[in-house]
Amino acid sequence: MIRLNDITSKLISYHPKADIELIERAYVYSAKVHQGQIRLSGESYLSHPLEAAHILAQLKMDVICIAAGLLHDVIEDTDAEITEIRDLFGEETANIVDGVTKIGKMNFANREQRQAENVRKMILAMSSDIRVILVKLADRLHNMRTLGFQPEAKQRLIATETLDIYAPLAGRMGINWIKSSLEDLCLFYLEPEIYANIKDATAQRKSEMNAFMDKVKRDLSAKLAEFNIQGTVKARQKHFYSIYKKMSEQNLTVNQVYDILAFRVIVNSIKECYEVLGHIHSVWKPVQGRFKDYVSVPKGNMYQSLHTTVIGPIGQRMEIQIRTWDMNKVAMSGIAAHWKYKEGSIATKADERQFAWLQQLLDWQKDLKDPQEFLESVKMDLFPDEVYVFTPKGDVKAFPKGATVVDFAYGIHSEVGKKCMGGKVNGKMVPIRYQLKNGNIVEIITSQKQHPSKDWLKFVKTPKAKTKIRQWIRTEEREESISLGKNILEKALKHEGVTQSNIFKSEQVSAVAKELSFHSVEDLAAQIGFGKVSAKQIVGRLKPKLGIKENKSQGLVSKVVDRFLRPREGRGIKVDGVSDMLLHFAKCCHPLPGEEVVGFITRGRGITIHQETCRHVKKAAPDRLVPVSWDPSEKEVYPATLRVTTVERKGILADISMILTQKDANIIHAEIKTTVDNKGISFFTIEVESYKQMQDIMSAIKKVKNVLMVERI
Repeated sequence: MIRLNDITSKLISYHPKADIELIERAYVYSAKVHQGQIRLSGESYLSHPLEAAHILAQLKMDVICIAAGLLHDVIEDTDAEITEIRDLFGEETANIVDGVTKIGKMNFANREQRQAENVRKMILAMSSDIRVILVKLADRLHNMRTLGFQPEAKQRLIATETLDIYAPLAGRMGINWIKSSLEDLCLFYLEPEIYANIKDATAQRKSEMNAFMDKVKRDLSAKLAEFNIQGTVKARQKHFYSIYKKMSEQNLTVNQVYDILAFRVIVNSIKECYEVLGHIHSVWKPVQGRFKDYVSVPKGNMYQSLHTTVIGPIGQRMEIQIRTWDMNKVAMSGIAAHWKYKEGSIATKADERQFAWLQQLLDWQKDLKDPQEFLESVKMDLFPDEVYVFTPKGDVKAFPKGATVVDFAYGIHSEVGKKCMGGKVNGKMVPIRYQLKNGNIVEIITSQKQHPSKDWLKFVKTPKAKTKIRQWIRTEEREESISLGKNILEKALKHEGVTQSNIFKSEQVSAVAKELSFHSVEDLAAQIGFGKVSAKQIVGRLKPKLGIKENKSQGLVSKVVDRFLRPREGRGIKVDGVSDMLLHFAKCCHPLPGEEVVGFITRGRGITIHQETCRHVKKAAPDRLVPVSWDPSEKEVYPATLRVTTVERKGILADISMILTQKDANIIHAEIKTTVDNKGISFFTIEVESYKQMQDIMSAIKKVKNVLMVERI
């Protein structure tokens, strides 16, 4: 058991001139009023306030705070009165004790309401003295360490409350070691099997991990020495709760979580932090998107560090944090590191920034009378990675940070999400991309004409929304692909002279579908529509079944007729070796003969021809792209638009027009603009036969005097 001397010795180690007389008097008083009280563990009750006070000494708190830690339960669990505490130990100590003391003499409708009011009282007390929450965290940490002596039902209630309120509070205060300790203890009581699995798995890998940590520490230390940087390298295994969160978020088993080791490099200056980062990245490859600069942009609790994840010496991911000694002090103790109540100290701007979140919370919630609403609001502020919003009826919904109106709609119901066309936030119309903010009151606007889009997948955050949108798109694309596939096959059959009605209900098509291992004719048509099965292949299999003999030679008349029957807009293109298909040229890139092209299956419009480098193609689903090639059998013209930037000169447009005439390019549209700096910008839409002809035209225009730039747009 912790003794008074352990506490005072710790205090004097960081505050040699501390007046320990107040702490000694608080110890004597606490021992007196708690005399005869026994904890469920069988220990004297005094062991609990001693443990709490020792935790506060570990946080390097002041004399008043530690004295309050020794006295924190005397009002609630003994006959002591707050007036007596005020008379004996002063106003500050009494206010902290009162702030920590639960509300015991009021009647509440249920346990949740009591919890909400206790948290409200604590939060309000924090606004005048933040030490209230530090004493409460010390109290809760020791209670969690001895929670095993409570009944199982109470264990789960206390652990849930700790995970919901106190662990996030410790994180918000920047006291990460208390946060991690509380989370691990909560996991032990709420998910005992998972806790045991993580513990066993890490124990089995302990020797392997220790060897790995030693090697990385040696390598990092050698790199520091090589560049004459004084620093310390530390290594640790991540906390069990951190491993559990990774397992839950990524649906992994404990043995699939590889980056469970973390390394820390502590140096003397910010400049050295960035130097070390560069040296680490020169040795080990950084993981894309896993670098965070909390030095330039500190967290709300003033935490600062550089975070990077790299591929380590044996191909294993590992996280490395780089910080100065001052940053490390803040990371370990949080608010206590800049303690503004230390004797003779003055609050700094950094201190004020650390308390700003609390003041903002209080200002926001001062008009909330409902205790449950207050508690929900506190939770909103404690989980910065989550957003809490309200339905019009006042129900609270939690979403990941960055979630949108569409996520909210799917959170209500899948049908609401599917028909969502916008929303009202706090009574004002917003688009579906609007990102939700804490406290928003959200109402969804729906329309029977609305339906999900692939674009929605770019901004929704919740797994439910993403899953439902993908399901709808797959169903819709299948229906459209079936229709397109039937259209393509009918055209291919018509080209062969087959005009049989209801061909897709025939036994012959069913037989072909079965031969190709499709479950139905619809499956076959869908694959044709997706471009995964060639219509020519199906026609080849159908003709014998329909009694049509192969026509090995095509007469001159047939060839002429065939040419006139080709769709005009799809001229000059073959799709996978087959002509006579429903084709369009993309207006975004205007492909020309001679350029590399690709076909894109467009809903309800057949196949659209794009340049291979077109930005729309790069974003397209691969299963909707089909190979195409140019068919130079016909002399056709295609549109191309040029932008010509010139210095103003009399006759320059005539010179450009002369070149276009000489190069046999017909101008179908022209637009000329002038700028304030005497430049001319001309747009010419011309008809050309090939990409080569267009390049020749551009080269000739570039040689015209006073032409600055020629671009194809």
